[in-house]
Amino acid sequence: MKAFILAAGVSRRLYPHTYNTPKCLLDVGGRPIIHYQLEALESIDITNVTMIVGYHREILMEHVTSNFPNLKFNFLVNHHYFETNTAFSVYLGRDILRSDDHVLMNADVVYPKALLAQTVNSPYETALAVDAKVCGREEVKVIDGGENKIVAIGKDLIESQCLGEFIGVAKLSKVFTGLFSDSLEHLINAGGVNDYFEAGIQPLLDKTDVHFEDVSEYPCLEIDFLEDLKSARKLF
Repeated sequence: MKAFILAAGVSRRLYPHTYNTPKCLLDVGGRPIIHYQLEALESIDITNVTMIVGYHREILMEHVTSNFPNLKFNFLVNHHYFETNTAFSVYLGRDILRSDDHVLMNADVVYPKALLAQTVNSPYETALAVDAKVCGREEVKVIDGGENKIVAIGKDLIESQCLGEFIGVAKLSKVFTGLFSDSLEHLINAGGVNDYFEAGIQPLLDKTDVHFEDVSEYPCLEIDFLEDLKSARKLF
């Protein structure tokens, strides 16, 4: 199994903290956000890491290669990081993604190593880490169809019908990454460069099983706003 990390974004919502620093290098609990993901990967012996980079990429690439010498990094550049979203970033690496089982992760989430271990060790071939809770409008939400199956995913779902938030950590089987890559090609060719990658998952939910792992017992937080950064620094 390999890892695929999305770390290209500008993070305007965190200005001025991200004027000169990629979001995933901001300090939370005494270390950069990206260290939470990379240390968790090392702890379960996943060493092959594809990282989609863009904004301040030289700073990020130098940091992770010097701080994690045991990991084998493959960097792909999203040169359109200002005007695209995560669907386009995954699309750029689709040929790598479809080549093997992968852990797909957003680079702006903090969580303990045990959360990633539970997701990767899930009995389901494809499993998304979900924080079961009451969600607001901004979170990427999922609807539980029973038997741990996800039947809908996205930001625009009715909050009261949702199980919780997909936190941006997923174990994807090789079969699923093939379907996902094809779905992203259709999405991007249709003009969906500003979509989140979850828009490429939604059309697959009636074609193949996508399950969830409830990780609500662990502290975890996706950092999008200044309030999130403050909360993460208190939580960790």
